[in-house]
Amino acid sequence: MRVKIEKLVYGGEGLAHENGETLFVPFVLPDEEVEVQVTERKKKFVRGDAQQIITASADRIQPRCPHFGACGGCDYQHIPYEVQLRIKEQILRETLRRLGRIDWPGPITIHASPPWEYRNRAQWKIQTIVSGRSGNERAETARIGYFRARSNALCPVELCPILAPDLFAAFESLRRALQQGKVSPLVREVEAFADTDGKALLLNVTCASLPRSSDSIAQEISAAAPSARSILLRDIPGERMALHGPGSLTYTVGRNSFQVGHLSFFQVNRFLVEEMAFAVAASAGSGELAFDLYAGVGLFAVSLAQRFSRVEAVEADPASARDLERNASVHGNIRAHNDSAESFLSARKRKRDVAGPDVIVVDPPRAGLEEGALRQIIAIRPQRILYVSCDPSTLARDLAKLCSQAYTLRGLHLFDMFPQTYHIESFARLERAP
Repeated sequence: MRVKIEKLVYGGEGLAHENGETLFVPFVLPDEEVEVQVTERKKKFVRGDAQQIITASADRIQPRCPHFGACGGCDYQHIPYEVQLRIKEQILRETLRRLGRIDWPGPITIHASPPWEYRNRAQWKIQTIVSGRSGNERAETARIGYFRARSNALCPVELCPILAPDLFAAFESLRRALQQGKVSPLVREVEAFADTDGKALLLNVTCASLPRSSDSIAQEISAAAPSARSILLRDIPGERMALHGPGSLTYTVGRNSFQVGHLSFFQVNRFLVEEMAFAVAASAGSGELAFDLYAGVGLFAVSLAQRFSRVEAVEADPASARDLERNASVHGNIRAHNDSAESFLSARKRKRDVAGPDVIVVDPPRAGLEEGALRQIIAIRPQRILYVSCDPSTLARDLAKLCSQAYTLRGLHLFDMFPQTYHIESFARLERAP
């Protein structure tokens, strides 16, 4: 099937129409003519792979990574970085307009990142292949990499140019140890998180099963990745865990330091995390009281504390909430809550003669705001709402509801936290009409 790509859509694919069918194709560019092999048919659309680029876009470039197209980690390495930013801006505007009926006429403030070596966190899949026997011993080979695009099959890699240099050095060392048989064949996955300078790592190591004594596995991993400060071993069901080390590291953002534990969330772009924290706090303004909902370990709460007399920071996840409490304790005007956003807001509403917040900052997961939390936010009627989003579709849905309740969109930022991928991180500033 020969088609012409009309545009790129959220998810990293190109959109085309042919013979009354809607077709999605990865690794293409707008206006390219492509020979496509259909790989999947649904009622409303078709997916396919580009077998040949018949007419290439003038923007097309050679990918930097030899694994691009097979590895599922990147979507846009065939696109110059400045064009990636333009495409993401267009997708954000269109998604707000199509799904939220929000036609934003103003500028979108773009926060670009260095396009390579930006990730401070990575998750590596490991597969042990039994290829036969040598004498009485089974011959085993361990491979490490990422999942293939749109698949759970392993794509072994030797290079990953989006990793921070010290994180990639740890990957290379681990890969060599696996090839030499120096790591237990029980290991199935290693998630690594690097501190500010990339010199210390937290490692979450998932094993097919966890022996009663896990010391030997921890020692093997530590020898393979000497910069590992703390190692958390766990089995695949997550029923058994064993901690080897202090359980956290310190990540510095500007003048502020954050304790980040093994299972806590933290932004993965080492270049933009400080800029994002500052931009959100600056957009929040100043005042007496701020709420930081879905607060994680307190990245925004700490910045807000420098502008507001009091900050209420709320995080439902127990691991992140423990770090939040520790990070909040350094600042006398932050109160940490291990609670859901809806539960916290409901309890707050039941209290009489309690002042409402000047601003509410929300940074929900990809699914967006829960309906109950959204209703509570609308009922509280803060003057300002800052919505940090990792998915433009759910952002559009939630903004549509907020804008129908006396709120007006006053500012829109796009943070390119994930260069070379389709992912879009943004935040919207809303003001309530008098």
